[in-house]
Amino acid sequence: MVDVKGMVAADMSGFDFDAVDFVTSDHHFGHVRISELAGRPFSSVDEMNAVMIERWNALVGPDDVVLQLGDVALGPIEDSVRLTAQLNGRRLLVPGNHDRVSSATQSKRAIERFRPLYEQAGWTVLPELLDGTRSGKRLLASHYPYSSDTTGPDRHTRHRPADEGIPLIHGHTHEHDFGAHGTHEFHVGVDAFGFEPVPFSAIDAWLRSL
Repeated sequence: MVDVKGMVAADMSGFDFDAVDFVTSDHHFGHVRISELAGRPFSSVDEMNAVMIERWNALVGPDDVVLQLGDVALGPIEDSVRLTAQLNGRRLLVPGNHDRVSSATQSKRAIERFRPLYEQAGWTVLPELLDGTRSGKRLLASHYPYSSDTTGPDRHTRHRPADEGIPLIHGHTHEHDFGAHGTHEFHVGVDAFGFEPVPFSAIDAWLRSL
């Protein structure tokens, strides 16, 4: 069993990506309008929630480590975050702009209020940028890509990683095109991967190709 606490140093320097089995982002559990906004093929939010939980649990085992890169839940937040307790695995959350534990969008007081809700649902809340290695190669993880947004102009620019040519895995854009883009970014959002977590072996193959 992976010691999650051993992965999460206070400053996230040298994050241990080798211990991660799956990566994903942008589920928006409980968000009534996300199917309309992101072109998802669901007739209701209940159908969306059920399908995403089923597909997650079909891949992820109880001891697998999943890195979720933000926007895990929206809608009535108490209900939607509690819903995620049904998800298998040892779950790490890098907050996105819609998460109530995001310093990009929430006050310190709000984060202190909502963090226990996420933790009670089984999430370990991490900083908004991870910097570490996978198989000896440096890798960054953030909700945000280096550039581009769902609404045109880039938002949350202070919270985006600086592009210094380091490979980055991210979500945020709700693009339906999956995987590698540009020269050193990889989109892992559920809209691009059939609403399933991405095995980290796909990231390994991409890193080897760079």
